[in-house]
Amino acid sequence: MGDQVRISGGALELPGGVTVRFMRTLRLPETGTHPLPPGIGNFPLRRVADYPDRAPAEWLTRGGVVLPVYQREAMWLSFSSPVPAALQVGVGKVCAVSGQPWSDRLSQDPQNYVVLPRQPWLDGINSGSGTIRQFVAVPLGLGATVEGQVSGEEVWGGVQLQVFELRDEPLAVWRAEQERRAVATRGPWGVAAEEDEGMPPMAGYGAAMPMAAMAAPAAPSMGLGAGGRMRQEVYRDERLPDDWRPTPSGRVFVHLATAPQWRQITGEAPPPSPVDRAAYNAAGLPWFDYYDADAADLAAAAPLADVKPVGDWLGDDQQPWTPVQPGQVKKLKDDGQVTDGDW
Repeated sequence: MGDQVRISGGALELPGGVTVRFMRTLRLPETGTHPLPPGIGNFPLRRVADYPDRAPAEWLTRGGVVLPVYQREAMWLSFSSPVPAALQVGVGKVCAVSGQPWSDRLSQDPQNYVVLPRQPWLDGINSGSGTIRQFVAVPLGLGATVEGQVSGEEVWGGVQLQVFELRDEPLAVWRAEQERRAVATRGPWGVAAEEDEGMPPMAGYGAAMPMAAMAAPAAPSMGLGAGGRMRQEVYRDERLPDDWRPTPSGRVFVHLATAPQWRQITGEAPPPSPVDRAAYNAAGLPWFDYYDADAADLAAAAPLADVKPVGDWLGDDQQPWTPVQPGQVKKLKDDGQVTDGDW
């Protein structure tokens, strides 16, 4: 990662102030379309370079970070950025937005990135029509990963992130517009209204465990497949292509380790097993809905249209499912509707 990407408070910090958190969540059924599942804590992150004697040689060559994940565990990526940024997200070096091979350049036809801070998160691969299909961890070698189904081979696994910043002139224009809006919305004492600063960093998992001398393990073999479908838009970039710098300012490879591999490499206990979704729903805990009336959704990505769910390789999902009740779904952004009151 060098000096371009850092781990801070359980999150990845990329150039330009871009922050990415990897969130544990409930795995959706592979039938139907569902609201946004909750985040139930960060996946812990560690630098591969900190384990030169225990990390696989392939990982040390690629650099980056490692996180632990269980087979068929779901995750979503939470984003924040103080200024506009273009972030590419790869799953096994297949673009999660366009389905195209990983590239060091931005493209708008088809769009191969998400635009921050407008895109607050990404829960899976772009399936169009206001939906995505959930990121679910599966072993390489079965053909179940997005990488295997789109590219025909499973070589990379993991998650890849790459950020592009605005050129100086568009950034200056954006800053001036933000200042104009701030002045227009300041209250009578000249203080701007407070805004949500996003989810605070969450604590890591597991105490250190006794470590005996051991050889580095073989390269872990986990990638991301496609799970259930949920309502989530991937927003179209409204900027001109030349607004963005032509080369990325930072990138990072995120390796996915199984729980035993995490324990062997880091000496730490992995997170507890995924939360039981039936128990979560039975307790009446919230799911979410997010809507941005001013943004346009991207069309379905053709290379991703035929990706089959992980259940086709690993068998039917045996985890029981309790339907989400309407009262459990919380709106996270106003849809613009005006409500009436007493006159």
